[in-house]
Amino acid sequence: VRMMCIVDARGKFDPPFPAGFYGSCFAFPAAVTGAGDLCEKPLEYAVQLIQKARGEVSEEYIDSVADLMASEGRPLFTVVRSCLVLDTTEAGFRNLDFGWGNALYGGMAVAGAGAFPAVNFHVPSQNAKGEEGILVLICLPSQVMKAFAKELDHNMHASEATSLIN
Repeated sequence: VRMMCIVDARGKFDPPFPAGFYGSCFAFPAAVTGAGDLCEKPLEYAVQLIQKARGEVSEEYIDSVADLMASEGRPLFTVVRSCLVLDTTEAGFRNLDFGWGNALYGGMAVAGAGAFPAVNFHVPSQNAKGEEGILVLICLPSQVMKAFAKELDHNMHASEATSLIN
């Protein structure tokens, strides 16, 4: 199983990009693990794998990816058994104002991300009470989504039962 993360690499360069530079500069590092480990180990295991993959993106890493793209003609990566994790919480979408106030939502308009069968977006949000939080938008193949919803429902009920006991 591959959990691929889009990492903004603009802040990874020394010296930094010149003033007025615009455009994207990102990489797709991947955390790789076995499905059994991912299912059997606690959620922290997956989080640590993703953090490690994101932390490995450096100027040298980006240079290496650029060299690969130039020498191999922009080879496509596999999406088989892959999940894309995209954190937009610091992208600044919520601060955009096109003349009618700050945005309420800045994220995907439709489910999915190209050829990826499994996608996980983290989007900053605010509820009706004004409380800040993060929406975790998940797009999975329908059969997988049904199993995920069942597992999530089971875990939510188990959590509620534990809090009632305590």
